[in-house]
Amino acid sequence: MTLKDEFATRNFSIYGQWLGILSMILCFATGIANFFNLFGHFLILIFSILALVSFFVIIFIEVPLLLRICPTSATFDAAIRRVSTNYMRAATYAGMALIQWLSLVVVASSLIAAAVVLTLTAACYAAAGIKGQAFVGSKTLGGAGVAQMIV
Repeated sequence: MTLKDEFATRNFSIYGQWLGILSMILCFATGIANFFNLFGHFLILIFSILALVSFFVIIFIEVPLLLRICPTSATFDAAIRRVSTNYMRAATYAGMALIQWLSLVVVASSLIAAAVVLTLTAACYAAAGIKGQAFVGSKTLGGAGVAQMIV
C-alpha cells in the first residue's frame, strides 16, 4: 500500500499519525529555536525543554519500530505501549498541546506552531475514536508487520 493509498482510506488515525510526525518535527525545531533564544523570557526555556521532551515521546509513539531497536527501559516501553488506542493518543497529544498553549501565557513565541499542530493531531485521533475507526499504523512508518520482522 502506497502513501497515496493510505490517505485514500479516509482513516483519521492515518492522518493523525502523519500529523504526529509533523508535530514531532515542529516540537524539535521550535524547542531548539526557543532554547537558544537569548533575549526571550526565562520561562520559555522551560517550555522549549518540554517541547523537546514531547519530541522524544512522539518519536517513540509514532514509529513503533524504534521501540524494538533502541535500548530503552521496560518502564518506558510499557508507558509508550499504553498509548495504543486512538483515545489514548488523542489524550496524550491534547496534553502536550495544552503545555505548549500555556507557553503563550509567558510570551508569544514560535512554540504556538507546535501547539497548533499538536491540537490538530489530537483532533484527528479523537475523530478516529468517535467514528469507531480502528488504529491503523502507516506501513511507511514501520506499522503493519515491519516491527515483527525484526524480532
